[in-house]
Amino acid sequence: MKTALFAALLNILQIAVAAAPSEPATPPPHEFLADLASVIAESPFENNYRTISATLTAYSATPEQTDDTPCIAASGYNICINPENKNIAAANFLPFGTKIYIPKLGKTYVIEDRMHARFSGYIDLLIPESAGGTSAARVFGKQTATIVVQEL
Repeated sequence: MKTALFAALLNILQIAVAAAPSEPATPPPHEFLADLASVIAESPFENNYRTISATLTAYSATPEQTDDTPCIAASGYNICINPENKNIAAANFLPFGTKIYIPKLGKTYVIEDRMHARFSGYIDLLIPESAGGTSAARVFGKQTATIVVQEL
């Protein structure tokens, strides 16, 4: 009796394994759209926006992390004085002046700087010395996030 029961359970298990998908399941489309809708709902932009996924890193305005003129961004904006009190970001794939909103951080940044060409899909966020500079940038590390981009 035990042998027959064991054989039946083994047969059921083999059928279940054979029927299981070979690749991990992806979330149903409605869950993905709900997540996307919540990101867009948090966006401060009224219109002309798109969402992207990007790799985020952080930097400080020091010669070790930039060049010999660390206070002058590639756009010409003085990021050390920062007269407009902007949150500054660097990205090679977005035009200067583009505003991006990062829901994960709850902040809007303005693209004013560029990165080395090898970082084509990255967004580098400036952390001012008053907020921890280089040490805080290292702690920030490398993250992936959904970004809301305001089209110019």
